[in-house]
Amino acid sequence: MTTAPTATPPVTKGGRRGTRRVNWTFMTVLSLAITGYFVGQYATGSLQSLGARHVGLANNYANRALPVQIAFYTHIVFAGLALSVGPFQFVRAIRRRRPGLHRWIGRTYLVSIAFGSVAAFVMSFVSEAGLVGLFGFGSLAVLWAWTSYRGYHAIRQRDLASHRAWMIRSFALTYAAPTLRLWLGLLIGVQAVAGSHATGQQMFDNAYAAVPFLCWLPNIVVAELMIRRRNLPGLRLSPSTRQERTLLDGPHVAR
Repeated sequence: MTTAPTATPPVTKGGRRGTRRVNWTFMTVLSLAITGYFVGQYATGSLQSLGARHVGLANNYANRALPVQIAFYTHIVFAGLALSVGPFQFVRAIRRRRPGLHRWIGRTYLVSIAFGSVAAFVMSFVSEAGLVGLFGFGSLAVLWAWTSYRGYHAIRQRDLASHRAWMIRSFALTYAAPTLRLWLGLLIGVQAVAGSHATGQQMFDNAYAAVPFLCWLPNIVVAELMIRRRNLPGLRLSPSTRQERTLLDGPHVAR
C-alpha cells in the first residue's frame, strides 16, 4: 500500500515577513554588539597602551603619523554610528508612519559614511594586510561611498525603487564590519582544528590576510540576490529613467 505524497504548503506572505523579521533582528543585534565592542575596546586607553596589550589593531596605529591616527579614530566612531543606525532605515513601520524619523536616520547614516569612508581609504594605505589590504579595504571604502551616494542621488530624483536598491548595497558594505569578524573567527578556528602549530598571533595574521576582500564581496552577492527577489532595479552605472521609477512604501529619506 502506498501513501500519496503530501503537498508542500506554499510559503505565505506572513511566513516571508516572519523570516525577514528574524533576519533583521539577528542583523541588528549583531550590528549593535559589534559597534559596542568595536568602539568600546579603543575607548579604554591610548593607542600606545592598547597596542602594548595587543588590543585589536591598536599596535598597527600606535606609532603612525597623527593624520593616520585621526583617520583611525574617525573611522571607528562614524563606521560604528553607520552600523548602529543602518538597520533601522529598513523598518517599514518607520518609513510609513514616521517619515521624518526615517529621513533623519538616513541623514545620520549618509553623513557617517561620508566621514567613515574617507577615513577608511586613508587607513587602507597602512593596513596590516599589506597590498591585499590596500586594494581590498581601499576598494571597500570607495564602493561604500559610491553606493551611498547613489542611494542619496536616487532619493533626490524621487526614484524610490533605485534608492531602496542602492541603500541595500550600501548597508551590505557597512555590514563588512560584522562579517570581517565572523570570517576571522572562522579562519582562526579552521587553523586550530587543522592542528596548526602557529601561535595565536600568527593564526590571526594568516586569517587577517584573507579578509580584506572576503569581508565584503559575499555581502554584495547577497545584496544583489535580495534586490532581485524584491524586484528592485538591478545594478547599473547610470540612474534609471523616469519611466522605471516606482513608488514603493510612501515617503522615504528626505532630501
